[in-house]
Amino acid sequence: MEIKKELWGKTPEGKEIFRYTMTNSKGAYVQVSSVGAGIVAAVVPDKDGKLADVTLGYPDPMSYFGDGPCAGKIPGRFANRIAEGRFTLDGKEYTLPINNGPNHLHGGPEGFQNRVWESRENEGGVEFMYYSEDGEMGYPGNLKAVARYDWSEDNELRLTITAESDAPTIVNLTNHAYWNLNGEGCGDVLGHVLKLNASEYLPTSDSLIPAGESEPVAGTPMDFVTPKVIGLDIKKDFPALNYGKGYDNCWVIDGAQPGQIQSCAELYAPESGRVLEVLTTQPGVQVYTGNWLAGSPVAKCGRSYNDYEGVAIECQNFPDSPNKADYPSPVLRPGETFQQAIIFAFSVR
Repeated sequence: MEIKKELWGKTPEGKEIFRYTMTNSKGAYVQVSSVGAGIVAAVVPDKDGKLADVTLGYPDPMSYFGDGPCAGKIPGRFANRIAEGRFTLDGKEYTLPINNGPNHLHGGPEGFQNRVWESRENEGGVEFMYYSEDGEMGYPGNLKAVARYDWSEDNELRLTITAESDAPTIVNLTNHAYWNLNGEGCGDVLGHVLKLNASEYLPTSDSLIPAGESEPVAGTPMDFVTPKVIGLDIKKDFPALNYGKGYDNCWVIDGAQPGQIQSCAELYAPESGRVLEVLTTQPGVQVYTGNWLAGSPVAKCGRSYNDYEGVAIECQNFPDSPNKADYPSPVLRPGETFQQAIIFAFSVR
């Protein structure tokens, strides 16, 4: 495994942005950057052995700051939505910035995804660290988050995320990469085939806050238990699809157990033959079909992306879990360690 570190750019304040390229002996490689500890490229072979970049992103590192899609990055301190930007912890109410309709999304406008993380090469992988101060974006506690990426000879990208806090707080961390297994800039993903190891999903309000109870996917357009073309039902008249202009929901991973890694999703592009299997220790998977990608910064393909040109498969705790007592708890207390893993395993068929 070869790892190359380069200075990719500087912020207006002079903060250095680094990009790391991890290349295996087959020539497949992944690039990660210190902006939001993000995946900025994943170059893997198709069924004919031809390499292409299958993750959405931008050539200019500055485009990653404040981009609507949150491409490739780690949003935090709480990924996804918190209703009305409010939650109560140990009897005290906290107020967070509202940045998505009536709700708080991805840790707020200055969330982890819009920060430059410290970075280093360590023991054959790349590690990013971000120190979030008490009160940042309204969250309690000084929090240290570490994201580690490892790239294998078998084209598996493993992400391990850990966090510790000196006061009770809430944490939900994931990766927000968008995938197009025909190659970024090669059209939409509506012909990709998706399989989810999830027989229930979380219905939401029209502002995408879960209503509470999960419901069976059987007999609805939310059913991906059997592999299904993403575009097959995406225009159906169904509340979840109407609210989000496509898929933007959290599915409950069947049989999820804390600390146990298991397969939650498989994405397949018949055209290229590429397969992406996603494995995780997390209880939920948010699938977002890039319904609002239009108007993104100029991308690696030389233009802005259009809607549906990538699909994000975000392994995470359930949205609004700080306000839902029956959801897995997002609370992190002093002396505890938040620790989750996600594996993006590429192959061909």
